[in-house]
Amino acid sequence: MQMLTKFESKSNRVKGLAFHPTRPLLAASLHNGSVQLWNYQMGTLVDRFDEHDGPVRGVAIHPTRPLLVTGGDDYKVKVWDIRPQGRKCLFTLHGHLDYVRTVQFHHEMPWIISASDDQTIRIWNSTSRNCIAILTGHSHYIMSAMFHPKEDLVVSASMDQTVRVWDISGLRKGTPQAQPGAFDTFDSFSTVKYVLEGHDRGVNYAAFHPSLPLIVSAGDDRQVKLWRMSETKAWEVDTCRGHFNNVSSALFHPRHELILSVGEDKTIRVWDMSRRTAVQTFRREHDRFWVLTAHPELNLFAAGHDNGLIVFKLERERPAFALQNDILYYIRDKYVRQYDLNTGSDVGVLSVRKLGSQWVQPRTLSFNPAERAVIVTSPADNGIYELVGLPKDQSNELRDSTSDGKRGQGSSAIFVARNRFAVLDKVAQSIEIRDLSNSVTKTVKPPIQTNDIFYGGTASLLLSSPNSVVLFDIQQQKIVAELTTPPVKYAIWNSDQSMVALLSKHTITITNKTLGQSCLIHETIRIKSGAWDDSGVFVYSTLNHIKYALFQGDNGIIQTLEQPVYLTRVKGKTIYCLDRTARPRTINIDPTEYKFKLALVQNKYDEVLNIIRTSNLVGQSIIAYLQKKGFPEIALHFVQDKKTRFELAIECGNLDVALETAKSIDRPESWIRLAQQALKQGNHKVVETAYQRTKNFDKLSFLYLSVGSLDKLAKMQAIAEKRGDHMSKFHNALYSGDVKARIAVLRDVGMQPLAYLTAKTNGLEDLAEQILASAGIKESDIEGLDSIGVSTLRPPPVVTQSANLLWPSLATEENFFDKALANGHVADYINGDGAADGAHTLDSWEAGEPDGVAVNGDEVAVEEGEGWDLEEEVVEPDATHLNAAEDVVPEDEGDAAAAAPGVPEPELWARNSPFAADHAAAGQFESAMQVLNRQIGAVNFEPLKPQFMALYRSAHVFFSPTASLAPLQLHVRRDPEIRLPVIRRTLADIKSGELAEGYRFVSLGKLEDAATSFKAILLTLMLVTVTTKEEAADLQETIISVREYLLGVSIELERRKVAKEDPTNVRRSLELAAYFAHCKLQPAHQILALRNAISVFSKGKNPVAAGKFAQRLIELGPDAKVVASARQVMNAGQNGRDTVEISYNDFTEFDICAASYTPIYKGSPLVKDPFTGACFLPDYLGKLSPLTEVTEIGAHASGLPIPR
Repeated sequence: MQMLTKFESKSNRVKGLAFHPTRPLLAASLHNGSVQLWNYQMGTLVDRFDEHDGPVRGVAIHPTRPLLVTGGDDYKVKVWDIRPQGRKCLFTLHGHLDYVRTVQFHHEMPWIISASDDQTIRIWNSTSRNCIAILTGHSHYIMSAMFHPKEDLVVSASMDQTVRVWDISGLRKGTPQAQPGAFDTFDSFSTVKYVLEGHDRGVNYAAFHPSLPLIVSAGDDRQVKLWRMSETKAWEVDTCRGHFNNVSSALFHPRHELILSVGEDKTIRVWDMSRRTAVQTFRREHDRFWVLTAHPELNLFAAGHDNGLIVFKLERERPAFALQNDILYYIRDKYVRQYDLNTGSDVGVLSVRKLGSQWVQPRTLSFNPAERAVIVTSPADNGIYELVGLPKDQSNELRDSTSDGKRGQGSSAIFVARNRFAVLDKVAQSIEIRDLSNSVTKTVKPPIQTNDIFYGGTASLLLSSPNSVVLFDIQQQKIVAELTTPPVKYAIWNSDQSMVALLSKHTITITNKTLGQSCLIHETIRIKSGAWDDSGVFVYSTLNHIKYALFQGDNGIIQTLEQPVYLTRVKGKTIYCLDRTARPRTINIDPTEYKFKLALVQNKYDEVLNIIRTSNLVGQSIIAYLQKKGFPEIALHFVQDKKTRFELAIECGNLDVALETAKSIDRPESWIRLAQQALKQGNHKVVETAYQRTKNFDKLSFLYLSVGSLDKLAKMQAIAEKRGDHMSKFHNALYSGDVKARIAVLRDVGMQPLAYLTAKTNGLEDLAEQILASAGIKESDIEGLDSIGVSTLRPPPVVTQSANLLWPSLATEENFFDKALANGHVADYINGDGAADGAHTLDSWEAGEPDGVAVNGDEVAVEEGEGWDLEEEVVEPDATHLNAAEDVVPEDEGDAAAAAPGVPEPELWARNSPFAADHAAAGQFESAMQVLNRQIGAVNFEPLKPQFMALYRSAHVFFSPTASLAPLQLHVRRDPEIRLPVIRRTLADIKSGELAEGYRFVSLGKLEDAATSFKAILLTLMLVTVTTKEEAADLQETIISVREYLLGVSIELERRKVAKEDPTNVRRSLELAAYFAHCKLQPAHQILALRNAISVFSKGKNPVAAGKFAQRLIELGPDAKVVASARQVMNAGQNGRDTVEISYNDFTEFDICAASYTPIYKGSPLVKDPFTGACFLPDYLGKLSPLTEVTEIGAHASGLPIPR
């Protein structure tokens, strides 16, 4: 038995607790005077009540009504309304003269019982709000008083060391009519039935059994006593001893023959009611317990302590089950049962009552269909399992598993093959593979800390650790794949074993069978179970919902649950599940939403279309989903709301629907949005309609100028005349080239000088003289003005008349859904339709108001069906019009269809080359990074940014032919015949330039400059292209050489740093000097490294090792002076002795860890940098290589490409 904590909160000392019977609410009364209302499922504080003055010791919730009653040290009993819309104190009951200890509602009558330190128990009528009974008889504080759950009895516990049972059946017959203060008549309605004496000290709590004539009591004598009642007497049955401080509370388990008690000894204890022995004890470090309560319906308990409360279970409610085809094998009440999902047949097939403790339910069940055998595991005794075959024929008598079952120790056990099963020993961290005779055939050491094992495919296991899941091959004993996840509790495979859902406490990881692809779904409340739908959707249950999850990560709610269920199978519209009592049940669901989303992400548009046509899938969530996924045109067919429909039509560019809905909405902002969208698409006829609806005369005039519609411009000029809008008249005259009309406007507004100049510059001499005469001026009066040339301002000539044509646009294929759903959904919009209506509208404006258009100053009022409603009047074009349209506007043939642009040159570069340098030169940085990640394990691209930019700039040239044109971009190829970009640096350039410079720095002893140079060379070599196998081999040799130099230089820099900062660390200094000499350098630089090692070891008083380095130096053939010096060192080492022992063995092959600068001897585990091949200790797996700061150590990589 174990305590499964479901909720815990921190607060002041908790003195009273009460569960809501149907909702996940828990009321807690605190010592600081507050009453808290918690949602223990969500873990949130719902509300707080603070009207009591002093500690609140008692709290209870009404079994059927939204009422809460509390009692406190202020002598008051308060009744509260706990409905969400009106949580408040309804009334207060006054009468007690001391602390109120406990309160409770009656299960049937409108009664409240309260116990007080004033040595009385009061029963109140919550309807009349009067005290209807006072029970007196105790001679000390009354610590608790409770109604019997079925009979008219009350049990009370007092500090006078007695438990009393009261008969209150008289209260049902009538209510006493007493005057205030006259309590004598109360005695006739209640009598003391039994006085139970046996406690040696005060009794803190007493409670009835829910169905049996039993009472349990808890006292300060550290004892829990069990009492039995009959019709005439009551007696003590037995005592449970074990607490070592005062026992605060005790109660009966609602379902089992158990007693639970809490005490000030900081323990919760569970007792066997029949044996009166302790079953289990749960301890807290620092918190004394004060109160304990049980949920009236569920397997939940709550205990209050010094620093808060805890909600817990004593057993797992999740039944153990396994599904095989349409047969469900599950365990209820420790019997294995077989349930047929098709027929509903439910029969018991095996008893496992003797497996583990009687109070602990089995944890898992694994079924072997080939052998018709099951493995049942139990957490009892640190984990046990039992392998037993199921009977092939159903007999009336159930066989017990102990008759031929085979048992063993193990925390988890599952079948992994037809005749093999795996057992995990969590303590020893070993996995045993056993046959059906329970004999060990193989023992495997798991590669990670394993808490649980799950089926991972034939001869494979999924190993669950605290932070990952590993797919482990049992036969080869190696890790196949690893996935980082929270601790996994359950692994659920789909029917074809291609997908698995890994369930944790609050997360679901959905991945394929190789753990290669995954998505993570997070829930705020506990995830209980899950099952795969036949279509590949994972359906799962939480505490209060059934939800779905797609492999791409989309999830949603299917329906709400009142109580959690455990899903076993999802088939069509039916969910098969087990409830909390392990009884099979079915739930009907509507899978339309998740099937619609699945079809959408799988591009099964026929299925999407069928769902749209046959279902009533509506709602803002599905519309928002479609918009988010880039399918506004599909969302368009779900929406009836005109505004939303208009917004979606604008978003997906459907002008037909947008025009239709804009007419229905008929608001200026809608027409403005429509005009903007239509203008982007070049549909000037819709723009014209929108401008007419909003009376935007200025934009209409400019539109007619743009399309070359001179007749409509003339009409706009006449309309402006009717409206008296001088600015509009001037604009229209300017657009149409009517000089005289412009002059007339200028004269009308009193701008005679401008009118005169306009006439003069346009050669209208007679009109100019008339203007001067009207102004009373002669030409002699203005002789001093500068001479004015002839105006060249003319309207542009109309090259192509496009008033009846839409502007050219690229031909696009009709959308699948638009094509499929066109029937009756959207009226077809014909190209050019409405042009005659637009002309008719202008005629109406020009004529004044013959067709219902009333001109009143600047306002134009239009009757319904006339003027502005262009679409309601259909104009039949004549044959000439149609023929002209056919000649001019070919809809699906001609040049417009061939106007698609070709593939850009940079895109061809990226397509034609496997080298990241070519992708970067093409400006395709994203694909360049993907190529580097795939080839050399690059993960940090920040150091490569300058290289990328330089490659891009070198492959593109910009020049301007004329100052008025934007610069033209030219793409530079490395060969005119090959579509690949020019690359600014070649391998030969690097070797003769930067690499030679690096060697020079080493020769001069400028090691910091050398390290910087070699690191930069490595970055450059990542972006070098080669054309032959010889060049590829040369590139690889160069990378290795640069790696050795960079490693050696880094080691020597580290040695100098150690010698400077920690001169006493001679050992480390010697080791680093030896490792530097171990690097593979050119002979000249190898001589420098060996001479450096000789010098360091001689100063460090290690002459023997110095002599060995001197011998290696002589073998390289340096000049005579160096050889003579080396021989002296060798001679000194022959008779000398090393004083410092170092970690360097020149007789064993080793590599140097490029991060820790320590040796990795042959045969030891190591990981490598995928680009340079540098070696590292396994601790550095997954970290950035310090040599490049770009590549990931140990990453899987294909290597640089080799030309064919």
